[in-house]
Amino acid sequence: MFIPTTTDEVKKLGWKHLDIILITGDAYIDSSFIGVAVIGKVLMNAGYKVGIIAQPDLSSVLDITRLGEPKLFWGVTAGAVDSMVANYTALLRKRLEDDFTPGVENNKRPERATIAYTNLIKRNFKKTKPIILGGLEASLRRISHYDYFTDTVRRSVLFDAKADILVYGMGEKAILEIADALEEEKDWKSIKGICYASSEVKSDYIEVAPYDEVKTDKKKFAEMFNIFYDNTDPITAKGLLQKHDTRYLVQNPPQPNLTTPELDAIYDLDYEREVHPYYKQKGEVRAMETIKYSITSHRGCYGECNFCSLAVHQGTTVVSRSSQSILKEAENISKRMNFKGFITDVGGPTANMYGIECRKKLKDGRCKDRRCIYPEVCPKLNISHLPQLELLRKIAAISGVKKVFIASGLRYDMIINDREFGLTYLEELVKDHVSGQLKIAPEHVTEKVTALMGKTRLNHLRKFREQFDGFNLKHKKNQFLTYYMIAAHPGCELTDMKELRAFVRKELKMTPEQIQVFTPTPSTYSTLMYHTGRDPFTGKEIFIEKGLKGKREQKDVIFELPEEKKFGRRYISEGD
Repeated sequence: MFIPTTTDEVKKLGWKHLDIILITGDAYIDSSFIGVAVIGKVLMNAGYKVGIIAQPDLSSVLDITRLGEPKLFWGVTAGAVDSMVANYTALLRKRLEDDFTPGVENNKRPERATIAYTNLIKRNFKKTKPIILGGLEASLRRISHYDYFTDTVRRSVLFDAKADILVYGMGEKAILEIADALEEEKDWKSIKGICYASSEVKSDYIEVAPYDEVKTDKKKFAEMFNIFYDNTDPITAKGLLQKHDTRYLVQNPPQPNLTTPELDAIYDLDYEREVHPYYKQKGEVRAMETIKYSITSHRGCYGECNFCSLAVHQGTTVVSRSSQSILKEAENISKRMNFKGFITDVGGPTANMYGIECRKKLKDGRCKDRRCIYPEVCPKLNISHLPQLELLRKIAAISGVKKVFIASGLRYDMIINDREFGLTYLEELVKDHVSGQLKIAPEHVTEKVTALMGKTRLNHLRKFREQFDGFNLKHKKNQFLTYYMIAAHPGCELTDMKELRAFVRKELKMTPEQIQVFTPTPSTYSTLMYHTGRDPFTGKEIFIEKGLKGKREQKDVIFELPEEKKFGRRYISEGD
């Protein structure tokens, strides 16, 4: 069933009130890929009466008041994407389209949606129930952070929104514990995975430099960020304190990683896999096309690319669902009325991390002095693609399933390093699980830039491409690789982009169509580099392209052609 979003739905369920109302910046898609739907279903499964208001109109009282006031709390999320990133490109142009809005036109999600929705609630409900922030935007902006769109260091979004609690990370455990505590009128301040404001100092927590200092002192900002990042692992993390004016931001240690049975239970809940009819009538939601027949196999990523926020949101520990849970979901998809036989993706942040994790990390936490797969794959990781191979074979054998595709991206260096099953895995992908193109993300090719990105060596790309092309030839397939590249990353100069252009034309024999201009997003090491102008690991100064003209030039140089070939050429690029 859908989570109710109208009063008629609430009445049909026989509910006289709602315990919890969730507000989101996305249209309401009832899918396990959508955070607000997952949180809502988890709460309902625990017996709470939950409603959702999606993309409420800020200029009217009608949307925000239609379900009344909740008995326990309001939950607020900007949606699946940070609202500033959803609304503006890296070159600060307004985005015209939003895949999570009915009709695709970008006209529903406000800037700084977490703050806007909290203010909307407070304008219409005086002295209301607690307001709890969650989702990606709140999670990444939970501490003092650099904001690209104003070129300033902003306070924790908890203070700017004047909310009561902020849930960071994926949130299922924390939100249930909060709901139980509020229902039973118990103290919630010891719950892990949350932030709140306090006038009291906790003696066993680490105090980082206050907001008033980090907003102007880049060295202290860098020190603060390093402490923040080092305390994101559930096994080793300490609680943090940061003074904001006269009060402290209190960040409790993270929630423990979910176990496989806990993850299975979340994905085994009853999702409609559709846009709620109330929002569907307003237009098609393009995001639905990607996720409707896709399956999440795991969470987390130990790639730790410096420009990626996964480490501080989903975490660096991969937790995989059981094959039984995934097969059950695939069987349910195969019985849907409009299913045409194609599972469009089975994966996670990185598809081929399924079933692969370090036993030492699971016991002792993430290593502080090394990363799992950079600059080389750690020998203790024990990479084996056999679990995913067997999973794909079992899904493909389900009646009604014609093809199972991998569309969520791969770490090709892991395939190269799996000497026992890597080639078998790649061959089966080429033969059975690639829908015309396979996504990989080298991001750049010059050693100076890839080192700052935390990306793998170039020889891995060369070897992987050679193997991919060889298997295509063997199985008479006309398939190709899609290369994701980034321009204007910290440390990247115009000469580096010219080297990238030369490499893709000479060795890849193509012009990449997926070129993104680097967007500094909160709580990543690359954003720290952008703000401070230094490599945080060596302390050395690095070149930072901050001018919009220079960023555009870095992107456009990829597409420059010899004079005799310039006419009649059309190209596509992202990030402009």
